[in-house]
Amino acid sequence: MLTRRTALLGFGATAFAASPGIAFASALEPRALRFRNLHTAETLNAEYWQNGVYAPDALAAINHVLRDHRTNETHAIDVRLLDLLHDLAGQLETREPFQVISGYRSPRTNAALADASSGVARRSLHMDGMAIDIALEGASTELIRDAALALGRGGVGHYPNPGFVHVDVGRVRRW
Repeated sequence: MLTRRTALLGFGATAFAASPGIAFASALEPRALRFRNLHTAETLNAEYWQNGVYAPDALAAINHVLRDHRTNETHAIDVRLLDLLHDLAGQLETREPFQVISGYRSPRTNAALADASSGVARRSLHMDGMAIDIALEGASTELIRDAALALGRGGVGHYPNPGFVHVDVGRVRRW
């Protein structure tokens, strides 16, 4: 005899069984990011996740565009940061490129910036490829900040003047 309880249990089991397929299908969907480095004028549209794996050539291209423009040094950008940016673009429903103010920073560059400004952390996550300062054409810094905070996956710093948002994949915090 079908009771409400058994019907609900059956529905829950069916939904649970179907969930891995949904998650698996979305895990195979490609992920792409667009960047425009404001210091070098370089642009990039890279599909960095293909067929369920990170694409090494795309990651290398991203590392290059997000390099320290002062020293020309590259560093591996943490793929969790790329996934965060991908999800942030989805949250904002934009296909505009992320305008890059600062991606990777070499220890030398970071030390010089920290000496010049109290707003730069001496042990910045930029030096580990785990942080980026961005803007988006057509999106206010408040909108970007709020969308990043809603994701709840790292630090979010709001800098309305000069007009960018810092996001990182460190511990969850805000400033």
